[in-house]
Amino acid sequence: MTSRRQFMFTVVPAVAALSAVSTAVRAADRVDEKDPAAVGLGYKHDATKVDAKKYANYKAGAVCGNCQFYQGKPSDAWAGCPLLAGKQVNGKGWCSGYVKKA
Repeated sequence: MTSRRQFMFTVVPAVAALSAVSTAVRAADRVDEKDPAAVGLGYKHDATKVDAKKYANYKAGAVCGNCQFYQGKPSDAWAGCPLLAGKQVNGKGWCSGYVKKA
């Protein structure tokens, strides 16, 4: 029979390890600005670095976090985007597929 103490010494490190692996996997799923799809959409991790002359539809304050395609909460730092194959985009980023959330 396993005691509560033995159980805790086994479970807590296992949960910590799974959390670390989960974080690493999520980081690996982040879109790279050099990814061909990201380049095609003019995606930038930081919306303030968007070339407004090249992308006339860019408006200050338009960020992934308030786009209808952003699959997280507006306050999430990173979340999935179907325009970039479900890869994670920065909530403060922007691309030419931006559509303001209604």
